[in-house]
Amino acid sequence: MSRNPERPPGSDPGHAFGQAPPSPGAPPMVVLPGRKLFAERAERLRRLAERVPAMADYLRFMAQVVAAQHRVLQQPRASVTASAEVAIAHGVPPLAIDGLWRDMSWREDLDALIAELDGEVPAAQREWFEALRGASAAAREALVPRLLGGESLDPEQTALAPLVGAALQVAWTRQARTLAKPPGRPDEAMRALCPCCGAPAVASVIQIGMARSRVRYLHCGLCATEWYAERARCVECGDSRTLDYCGLEDDAGQRVLPVQAETCDHCASYLKVVQKEWEADADPLADDLASLALDMLIADRELARRAFNPLLVLGAPDAG
Repeated sequence: MSRNPERPPGSDPGHAFGQAPPSPGAPPMVVLPGRKLFAERAERLRRLAERVPAMADYLRFMAQVVAAQHRVLQQPRASVTASAEVAIAHGVPPLAIDGLWRDMSWREDLDALIAELDGEVPAAQREWFEALRGASAAAREALVPRLLGGESLDPEQTALAPLVGAALQVAWTRQARTLAKPPGRPDEAMRALCPCCGAPAVASVIQIGMARSRVRYLHCGLCATEWYAERARCVECGDSRTLDYCGLEDDAGQRVLPVQAETCDHCASYLKVVQKEWEADADPLADDLASLALDMLIADRELARRAFNPLLVLGAPDAG
């Protein structure tokens, strides 16, 4: 693990939160998910499986899950965005998880994912897959608000959670893609929450391309919306004085993945930064899964992980 107290390349601490980057040519403040999101993520997971041998089986299976998400995303569902413009006008996330989770299509999407994956589940995952298939509607329903709220799960729920999380991602991403326009950037008090659905970010990402080159965005772990965030400022508390950056290195001192943990001693938390400048096909959610070794390496620093990754359910520290 490398630790570097200096700012990452291209850091710009000069903007106060809520102030747009300088014009002209300012990057967009909020970007809705693209139609190839899950297909590209699945391909990234397959490549990561080749690079991280210790996690190869897990990453290959997650690639299957995400590829199934892409197929299920194509299935039509009823829209829930009729009041989106009114919500946006009042500064409310148009797909707010608190108000819409009962109305979303996650039930149908979960059934569709189970059907898509039935012939692909390896023996190691078959037990929990069958448990999920056999779970009652009430058991599935009880899991969703706890998963969305970041609450601790019962042991029997933990194994079911990733595929339920995958269905939630499909449902919210489908609806986010149908919005006529993106909502505005959140204000400072809500800086860490998605302006589209109100869920936390899975990671931040340094983007590339003409419109967004070297600009940092937060990437929603639920609906995949991205929103602008200043570099070299803590996403959680806004502090810039106690930030530190650390990453994974091999025995030769070479970078293993295009991921750093941005740690903040002021609020005792961290969130990963995914550097597309280093690898253009890096994906915030896929690279978060592949870099669990980074979470383990900084675990002894007693920093809270602020990421929301519905495909990943970590056990409580006292449970190992």
